[in-house]
Amino acid sequence: MSDGILSPDALVARASARGITRLALTDHDDVSGLEKAGEAASAAGILFVRGVEISTGWEDHSIHVVALDIDAEHPALLSGLAAIRAGRLERAARIGRALAECGIHGALEGARAYAGNAALISRAHFARYLVEQGLFRSRQEVFAHYLAPGKPGCVPHVWADITEAIGWIRAAGGVAVLAHPGRYKLSGGEMRRLLAVFAEAGGKAIEVSSGSHTPEMARHFAFLARKFGFYASGGSDFHDPGERLELGCFPPMPEDIPPVWRLFSSADRNDTTH
Repeated sequence: MSDGILSPDALVARASARGITRLALTDHDDVSGLEKAGEAASAAGILFVRGVEISTGWEDHSIHVVALDIDAEHPALLSGLAAIRAGRLERAARIGRALAECGIHGALEGARAYAGNAALISRAHFARYLVEQGLFRSRQEVFAHYLAPGKPGCVPHVWADITEAIGWIRAAGGVAVLAHPGRYKLSGGEMRRLLAVFAEAGGKAIEVSSGSHTPEMARHFAFLARKFGFYASGGSDFHDPGERLELGCFPPMPEDIPPVWRLFSSADRNDTTH
């Protein structure tokens, strides 16, 4: 219901076809797909974990925090996510204006056509539109030229404070996980400060094994998980059958670090990584 290609039930069908037995859906800043995905997962015999990926800010950096095993109807969480979605709409309008100033007109309307959820127009939707218009060969090229930090179409935006967002997750009974830390352009010292703030706020795990991580990155963040006492999380960060890793594919989880699902309220806490 955010920047993924597949509908919630189609995502579950793909997971089932690939033999996946445990699946979390973590749309950006929205939980509206969880009910349908949960119903499909139950029918397919898949253990379903309700989640969301929250856009947060820390020291002028955009940081994503995954919430797992949440009460998706908790008022504090829903209110916080609604505020973020309102900010996303305003940001999308500013991106459209910025691209128009670069000579690319109609980008906002084009991006809106690719967004299944009108409240969640993201940079990915702008990228898809520009590729379909034949202006670039891939979404990666669009980001490199216009939408990555420092480029004209990447407008500054203030997301939810990371500590505040972790508070919403904890109020909803969920587990806060630092998403794909290898994607952030942070120095070693900055990463350690971020992890310290994350832990102090109640964050419990970091994505060690991610579709965004190389095996070397996975080893590095396993080291940091041990150092800070975090649980390890893993996931493919799957969005689209045509990009990144396939659903369920990511570097092996470290055997010596407790997996994040041991913290879930559900009875199933076995150590399978599938």
